[in-house]
Amino acid sequence: MRAPNPTVLVVGATGRFAGLVVPELVRRNATVRGLIRDPASAEKARRLGAPEVVIGNLRDPQSLEDAVEGVDGVFHIGPAFAPDEAAMGVAMVEAAARAGVRKFVFSSVIQPTNTRLKNHASKVPVEDALYSTNMEYTILHPANFMQNIAAAWPSVVRDGVFSEPFPKTAKLARVDYRDVAEVAAIALTEARLSYATLELCAGMHSREEIVSMMGEELGRPISAGEQTFGEWAANARLPYDDRQLQLLAKVHDHYARYGLGGNSLTLRCALGREPRSLRSFIRELALQSAQIA
Repeated sequence: MRAPNPTVLVVGATGRFAGLVVPELVRRNATVRGLIRDPASAEKARRLGAPEVVIGNLRDPQSLEDAVEGVDGVFHIGPAFAPDEAAMGVAMVEAAARAGVRKFVFSSVIQPTNTRLKNHASKVPVEDALYSTNMEYTILHPANFMQNIAAAWPSVVRDGVFSEPFPKTAKLARVDYRDVAEVAAIALTEARLSYATLELCAGMHSREEIVSMMGEELGRPISAGEQTFGEWAANARLPYDDRQLQLLAKVHDHYARYGLGGNSLTLRCALGREPRSLRSFIRELALQSAQIA
């Protein structure tokens, strides 16, 4: 059953990932209210499809109260590796509950109970807070985002090497965040995903397998590079401070030891179709490169 024209608050509506949720909600006749920090991003939020824009800060309780007033649903994704990510998420849950918000979708992480990883553990208090509300919650557990490969694509095309700071044989569960965004929009506009906790994964691949796909799509060999974390982080130019980089280094150390497991069954069922594959994602990148050339 589809909710008629709900108003949904999207936290970080102009971000790399929340920005993908906005058009999916619009496609389902939802009215999007974008919560952003920088007033200069307001026009971008509107271009994505958010006719309502509110300026706020997840660390400012009053701005959260203002943002959730009168909305039917909330989509929340926290800022990666922020030291108070959990507190910000809990504050958003509590503000939404006080305002009588009906639906809440939280983009968490695959294996949140892997508390050895701080960015995983920080999701647990937010999930726990949702269980003690009367909102219809849906908790998403997405795997490693395929969009991270897109960030490295220019160097792959230029140098013929795809490098990550863990062994090329390690297999990681990955997902196209466009599929995560679609699941989020379904949950916020329909009833069938209410109270679900969903592992979202399209498949598991090693870097050896990935460069094979890249080579086939580009029509030339691509090799699997192995860099130290420091080398990789310097090349990636990540917008993180030293503390955040240390946390990310621990994530990659975990990948080196154990990989990252995931199963595609739940995502397939939630979407009602096959999820976007890593092969199709790489093919899109290759086609875009060919068009630019």
